Amino acid sequence: MAQQDAAHGAPSLDQARRQIARYGLAADPQAVLVAARLMAAGARLGQAGEVHFARFGLSTGRYRLLADLEDHGGEKSPSQLAASLGVSRATVTGLVDGLEREGLVARRPAVEDGRGSVVILTARGAQRLRDLAPEHFRRMQAMVDGLSLEERAMFLDLLARLVEGMDALTAD
Repeated sequence: MAQQDAAHGAPSLDQARRQIARYGLAADPQAVLVAARLMAAGARLGQAGEVHFARFGLSTGRYRLLADLEDHGGEKSPSQLAASLGVSRATVTGLVDGLEREGLVARRPAVEDGRGSVVILTARGAQRLRDLAPEHFRRMQAMVDGLSLEERAMFLDLLARLVEGMDALTAD
């Protein structure tokens, strides 16, 4: 398995030890290896996700925006979308522009504040989600089929704890 990880660009424990020693640091090589492999896996997953969603004429970001709208009654403000997707308002604007050109979403003035707007999932957008659902969820399940129910539960717990630790990368 270590060779398989190395083949996918993930570092080995020996590489982590050498890098730490090169800089004269007292870091835990295994901790560094876990973080490095998680980052490598995240990059590979991001690439695989783009290939996956391209089958349906979408990107990961465009799918997430459509799914978020569907999960919230088909309507949200751009700022709400940005917050729930964890992206900037500018990113949401770009995603919405593309989806609107395809007729998958529409913009309309906000009822409570005529100056603002809301993004609405169109019938065509909802149909796109329905059309891709069987294959999408089949592939998602296949991705984790190698894990038992207990391992999946443990992975979800570990993943939540790792996500909490990600602030260490971005903190000032």
